[in-house]
Amino acid sequence: MVKKAGDWVYSPPDMTTFTVPVTFSDPTNAAILAVSEDRLQGFQPDPIGAISEQSGVSPEIVLERIRAMLEAGTIRRVRQTLLATNLADGALVAWEVPAEKLDDAFSYMFEKDPFSGHVVLRSTDAATPGSSYKLWTTLKVPQGYSLTKHCELLKGIVGATHYRWMSAKRLFALGVGHTRRRGMEPGSRADEPAEAIEVQVTKLSDLEWRILTALKREFSPEELVRDLWAKRAGEAGVPKEAFFQAAEELTQRKVIGRFSTFLEHVKPTAGGERVTRFNALFHWAVPPGREIEAGREVGRHHIMTHAYWREGGPEFRNVNIMGVAHGTERELVLAHKAAIDAHLASVGIPVSYTNVFWGGRSEIKPSEISPFAYADWLTTLGVNPATMRA
Repeated sequence: MVKKAGDWVYSPPDMTTFTVPVTFSDPTNAAILAVSEDRLQGFQPDPIGAISEQSGVSPEIVLERIRAMLEAGTIRRVRQTLLATNLADGALVAWEVPAEKLDDAFSYMFEKDPFSGHVVLRSTDAATPGSSYKLWTTLKVPQGYSLTKHCELLKGIVGATHYRWMSAKRLFALGVGHTRRRGMEPGSRADEPAEAIEVQVTKLSDLEWRILTALKREFSPEELVRDLWAKRAGEAGVPKEAFFQAAEELTQRKVIGRFSTFLEHVKPTAGGERVTRFNALFHWAVPPGREIEAGREVGRHHIMTHAYWREGGPEFRNVNIMGVAHGTERELVLAHKAAIDAHLASVGIPVSYTNVFWGGRSEIKPSEISPFAYADWLTTLGVNPATMRA
């Protein structure tokens, strides 16, 4: 991406430099991505072998294609994900920022705050409650520190006038899988309601944090080899067997998420392809006491990449179920939303208010969750870490 006269313009890679196909629509790449995006749950001792087994593509070709797609920008990162909601206090934060400060606020959140992950400018089709909150971020504040104090710090830095942070009370869906969602029919859903996963922060020892820090760091193309974890175990200062044992235990404690290749789904990929063009944040207000029931019904719909119980408060007309869906066509995204609305009505769950917040400019990075990194970051800002404690 390059910036010209205030607008962000896509700068494509030189396709002539790649000797193997790097588009997501290539049949071999599509088979790999259908598995590698979100099918490898928990810690994977041999993720390349697991992708090979499930996709029917040889391990050598899997490595070759993932390396090439990462270099081309089709894949934006490869990493073992964490269930960060179980490792740090987190929230979706909506920011009200004066128009003249909005671009700079966006850039600061993405470039200079390691603890803000998704950074998105959102808009609604009409002026509605909350439509003045145009900057949306996900935020993780490491254990022992205060979400409110972090938001107050950012508010002063970027010049925001108001903010609303909304922690997740339950999680109903979490899994990207853009490749397998392409062409999905509106209303497609699982046979049973989604699981309601409770959000509960897990305490870790210093050794576990050290292993987790090595585990979660994204892979560069040259690091993508069959034995992915040998160097990471050395980085953590433990034998590989001990590294594997700790990772398995952390999986059982619901700290480890999935091994994943993350497609570039915001900007055009190699060859100018777009895996998706529209991302929408859906809001529903359901009666108090029925949040879990409603969330499980929303979360069973295959189109949902995220679904949560979050309290929007009066700024957002007390919505309490939120979720994200992506699609290549705006009308198709709305058709998926209409199918979910109809399903909620069919199972007797009333919705008093609903809305769609469309994503515009956006950037995504993993939120840092290390308490050691947080203290170091505060120090660079001249802030005493002790003053940011919860």
